[in-house]
Amino acid sequence: MSNLNVAELLKQQATEQPHALAIAEPIAGRWNRRELALDQRYRCMTFQQLDEDSSRLAAGLQAMEIKPGTRLALMIPPSCEFVSWVFALFKAGVVTVLIDPGMGRKNMIHCLQRVQTEGFIGISLVQAIRTLLRFKFPAARKNVTVGKRWFWGGPTAAQLRQTSLSDFTPFQAAASDSAAIIFTTGSTGPPKGVHYCHQNFYHQVLQIQQQYNIEVGEKDLPAFPLFGLFNAAMGVTTILPDMDPTRPANVTPDNIITPIQDWEISQSFGSPALWETVGRYCETQDIQMPSLRRVLSAGAPVPPRVLQRIRNAMAPDGEMHTPYGATESLPVASISATEVLEETAAKSATGRGTCVGEHFPGIEWRVIEIQDGALADIEDARQLPDGEIGELIVRGPVVTSHYVTHEKETRLHKINDGDSFWHRMGDVGYLDDMERFWFCGRKSHRVQLADRTLFTIPTEAIFNQHPKIYRSAVVRVEDKGVAEAAIIVECWEEFRAMEAAEKTHLVEELKELAENHALTSCIKHVLIRDALPVDIRHNAKIFREKLAVWAQEKLGL
Repeated sequence: MSNLNVAELLKQQATEQPHALAIAEPIAGRWNRRELALDQRYRCMTFQQLDEDSSRLAAGLQAMEIKPGTRLALMIPPSCEFVSWVFALFKAGVVTVLIDPGMGRKNMIHCLQRVQTEGFIGISLVQAIRTLLRFKFPAARKNVTVGKRWFWGGPTAAQLRQTSLSDFTPFQAAASDSAAIIFTTGSTGPPKGVHYCHQNFYHQVLQIQQQYNIEVGEKDLPAFPLFGLFNAAMGVTTILPDMDPTRPANVTPDNIITPIQDWEISQSFGSPALWETVGRYCETQDIQMPSLRRVLSAGAPVPPRVLQRIRNAMAPDGEMHTPYGATESLPVASISATEVLEETAAKSATGRGTCVGEHFPGIEWRVIEIQDGALADIEDARQLPDGEIGELIVRGPVVTSHYVTHEKETRLHKINDGDSFWHRMGDVGYLDDMERFWFCGRKSHRVQLADRTLFTIPTEAIFNQHPKIYRSAVVRVEDKGVAEAAIIVECWEEFRAMEAAEKTHLVEELKELAENHALTSCIKHVLIRDALPVDIRHNAKIFREKLAVWAQEKLGL
């Protein structure tokens, strides 16, 4: 197919079902008033309206003489406006710069500087800050204000919407044309700008739709905005929830459950931390979501208890899936809750790792011997046999080619193979005899001792079986230059307010647990912490680097 612009799929939906609902955004103070009709509680856009609105915005950008390839930062909260602008930027051939606001102001500014942003599409507050910090963004001369313009120049989104479509021609995208720069969360190092070409997005849409049999006319509630971005391209209605996407663990359960029930939503995506919160609430309140037939969760391993609770609350014939991947390569693999609960969970509890399932049809993968340095060519990598832990490499049309902001990281994460390349996921694990990958943690998080190496996921699983432990993290500390392992645990909320004697007893129990298992018998130190630091995107990935420094100081080594 010559044109791989995802916006072309939106145009197709607008032609085939022009008056069908494309997106609904909750109106503050009204969305949960169930005595009102849904169209009085939500701002709604049809596929035809979304297609035309995004075309007018794109035409406005062309009128501003913004050329294909221009890098513009999109800084708008999840909304109809946000979705329309994403498609507008695709239609204009603009390279969209997307940054998670939860990474903090300092990191955001640094990332925007590194990527040499040429302009901002942002709400009034963003433009005000950009104006005050204009010396940091000297190339940012193409700016559009979404909302009221105050003391700066440039057009508003409302003005761009007045642009005629008579001379507008959407950008025709080749496979390798730049589409976006999306930053990683920085959970294992500095945030990196991942280069997405149009092929990556186009194949993401096709593979996700085919893998999960997503049908035109379904309704989706995306609790992680980027995942639901291309619903419109699949002919799926997006119902946006009222939540802070940077703090999914703190979501108000009713803000997810109410729209699912009211709109009879069939699909929803959220982080494990979000479904932990919602699942516990459904269980304690005996709440059902009978329309929900497909739930997706990713970002970190999903505990079996979460899978079971959500399965209990959704449609009896529904299924929960945990897709596996990364910002640099998504999707890679998937496994169903049924497979986990009936088979792999029991193995995971004994320290076998977390099974992420089989790879998507468009993905190739291999497990190679762990190397911390660069691998210039695939001939330099030694493929391991099934069952042996190594690092995972993947290849396919959804795999991104490089980091825009970190050339050194590109060399460390890409392996040349003739005319193609492999991406090093940074994850360790092994393939079983069914070609399923068992995730054993991040390569950079492995704890290397004098006589063995501990991998995080299998090791922590032993401690997570204790009824008082919510989650744990194994880290490396040093005692007089000798490497040792320490386990840091976070208790369930109801057990956090323990007296000193109770904490001492828990530590002794955990030490005994460690001594009785071959995987953990070498762990010498046990520490209790109120909360483990986690990533801002999913509230699930543990910042073990920070914990290693904390543990070293806490132990006084």
